Amino acid sequence: MLITNAHIINEGHETAADLLIVNGRIEKIASKIDAPAGTVVYDARGQWLLPGVIDDQVHFREPGLTHKGDLFTESRAAVAGGTTSYFDMPNNIPAITTRELQRQKYAMAEGRSFANYAFYFGGANDNLEEIAALQRNEACAIKVFMGASTGNMLVDNPATLNGIFERAPMLVVTHCEDTPMIKANEEAARQKYGEDVPWSEHPNIRSAEACYQSTLLATTLAKKHNADLHVLHLTTARELSFFTPGPIQGKKITVEACVHHLAMDDRDYAALGALIKCNPAIKTPEDRIALVKAVMEDRIDIVATDHAPHTAEEKANKYFKAPSGLPLVQHSLLMLIDLVKRGEMNMRTVVRKTSHAVADRFGIPDRGYIREGYWADLVLVDPHGSTTVHKPDVLYKCGWSPVEGRTFPARILTTWVNGEIVYRDGQVIGAPRGRRIQFV
Repeated sequence: MLITNAHIINEGHETAADLLIVNGRIEKIASKIDAPAGTVVYDARGQWLLPGVIDDQVHFREPGLTHKGDLFTESRAAVAGGTTSYFDMPNNIPAITTRELQRQKYAMAEGRSFANYAFYFGGANDNLEEIAALQRNEACAIKVFMGASTGNMLVDNPATLNGIFERAPMLVVTHCEDTPMIKANEEAARQKYGEDVPWSEHPNIRSAEACYQSTLLATTLAKKHNADLHVLHLTTARELSFFTPGPIQGKKITVEACVHHLAMDDRDYAALGALIKCNPAIKTPEDRIALVKAVMEDRIDIVATDHAPHTAEEKANKYFKAPSGLPLVQHSLLMLIDLVKRGEMNMRTVVRKTSHAVADRFGIPDRGYIREGYWADLVLVDPHGSTTVHKPDVLYKCGWSPVEGRTFPARILTTWVNGEIVYRDGQVIGAPRGRRIQFV
């Protein structure tokens, strides 16, 4: 396939060019390419051609929670939003805390994912030897829940935490919230409100201080053992002090922000309530502004979604029973483009944080950039179009989105995964052909 007349945004530059795909990879990029015989020609008409989003944090719910979502349904939604690769979390049923369970999960994905995929290996209080035995391509990284966000995967044994950072053979990623603080805040809220805790109390219960103390612990352990650490979904201005601005290359400690924490603040609880209850919580307008600034100054290295679907029935419960998490992969790129159109970010930074930096940090060869020889994981965006989110168009198995009714100032036109069109003009096309991601 020859893509002509593209406006390529890649590696800090914007270029008008043609791009030739052969056998799933980018064969040539040039100002003008003549189509070889038998080549399908796709006219991009000057629209933005970007490297596909690599989402380093999703919960697609398989195995064990497939009433909420699964690898097929959520990856289908992902490619409709321009995400061509994703890393899925291990808090499944059963939790992915043994290498055998990890192998079984990879087997489940074969032939069922529209996007390329990799899986985290879960840390627990009792699987340090399994963690130490991990080989490079058995997992994208080791996930440690340092807050009780996901049931029995909380790692709260100090000796185990220390051992993970000391012996981890690959990158450690952390969910940082201090559980004792949260439990105390929950009890105080229950005493004050009973079971009818207002949604606006969520960022007070999952407090900034609980985040700060846990992030302090994670970064201290990483420095003690010279470990590679990636802190997920930062939510507060105060925590930014633990991270340094600058290029991601060479950093031992990196950090991610999520789209909803960049686009929403605690004023949104009034309209959206449980739909935006997530851990860690969406916090103040001042926190949101600080996070956006930190993305732009390269203090925050990666932007992801933490896509976490729950059924509408589950979300309809009162505060303590309504689960945390929200589905985002179908509209995350549009949400970031909205920030660009509002003047808070620029597209070169969006591309760097959602594609280039993920490939660099996790060591993904031949993906995350528009380069000759790389896999053709691409997304074409109409920056002058618009997308209004209607419920019938939501592709998640849960059937709802927190951005229903919103209109975004751009449109996802086409998504390529491994050189094949998988989404075009509002339709997911063909069978799922995503590949297992390899690492170096």
